[in-house]
Amino acid sequence: MSGAQVPPVAVATSGNRAGTVTVSATDQGLPVEIRFERAEYRYGAPALAAEILRLTRRSAIVARSRRRALLAAEGVPDAVLDRLGLPTRQAAVDELDRLDDADTGQTSWLRNR
Repeated sequence: MSGAQVPPVAVATSGNRAGTVTVSATDQGLPVEIRFERAEYRYGAPALAAEILRLTRRSAIVARSRRRALLAAEGVPDAVLDRLGLPTRQAAVDELDRLDDADTGQTSWLRNR
């Protein structure tokens, strides 16, 4: 590795579609900033907590991918990055797609019989 300093953690921010909830989390999955509009209270604490957890997971995935890119730029071999569990950009995109697909929720009020 060259003499450049690599930050001890990478941070990324994710928000919901409406932009009313945002979470910044580290590559280790720790939320460092949570913001939400007061109107989010109307959905209740469990729904708000679930959204915060979902956005924390999304942010951590992006931050891990950023961390990999930083370390790769410093010359860390891919094999080491793989062992650290840091996803490639494409693997992060795939994981985010899976997370979004799993969180689609109810798309219709009609019941299947």
